[in-house]
Amino acid sequence: MRPELCIYEHLSAGKVREIYELDHDTLLMVVTDRISAYDFVLETEIPDKGRVLTAMSSYFFDEIEFPNHLVGELDDERIPASVLGRAMVCKKLDMLPFECVARGYLTGSGLKEYQESGTVCGIELPEGLTEASKLPEPIFTPATKAEIGDHDENVSFDKVVDALGEDRANEMREATLRIYSKAAALTEERGVILADTKLEFGLDEEGNLVLADEVLTPDSSRYWPADSYTEGKVQPSFDKQYVRNWLTGPKSGWDPKEGTPPPPLPGSVVEATRSRYVEAYEKISGLRFSDWIGSCV
Repeated sequence: MRPELCIYEHLSAGKVREIYELDHDTLLMVVTDRISAYDFVLETEIPDKGRVLTAMSSYFFDEIEFPNHLVGELDDERIPASVLGRAMVCKKLDMLPFECVARGYLTGSGLKEYQESGTVCGIELPEGLTEASKLPEPIFTPATKAEIGDHDENVSFDKVVDALGEDRANEMREATLRIYSKAAALTEERGVILADTKLEFGLDEEGNLVLADEVLTPDSSRYWPADSYTEGKVQPSFDKQYVRNWLTGPKSGWDPKEGTPPPPLPGSVVEATRSRYVEAYEKISGLRFSDWIGSCV
């Protein structure tokens, strides 16, 4: 008989994830259906979002040849029935204090910084780039980890070196770019562009670098359909951009600059967002989400 979630000590809650302690060495990471935008956790949840993110992470942990934090199967007997399919048993790590971002295309905060200075995280880029421009080669653009309600702050590679030392900083950069390049090649075969992604790493007891948290999900990555890619304009995407667009559109009546919480999402936006998450998983993995759901029952 599976245990109840309440028997485990609740350690922390993020925007999307809840962390519980299983024992001295392992954690239970539960992915909720919460969704965040503009540094707010929205009142409305997206059905099955937690299961999609877990399924996507599971797929890429298998595909990416890099040590990761998983220590149990996704049907591990320690996982309560109430969170099957959206929980992972993970080893405890000493988490490193940077978001490791790899960018193959220019958009988001990277584009904004480039337009102001011609650089991203201190990396000089060619002139004439615009929205969705493909970069000459992928770049490593680290950021500090922000608390809920705050922005991640892009930093230079030198800041990472100052904090962690040159050897560890180089190891993180090389690992991030290697993982991104492999994933980008894989998604390209599926007709999907991996524009950028955010990774997190920790250290095990021996000081080895370990890939942790989520990996290459629609929450941590920008995925664009390759068949409609056009440089110079904002791309349609398989992620929560649909939610962002509705929140800043005329129908929501909300302005993120005012600092007030976003309004609830209407049912049509909820269903369209869920569909995009499921489509991303199925298109990229080649697997059916209904099969994942079936395995969780």
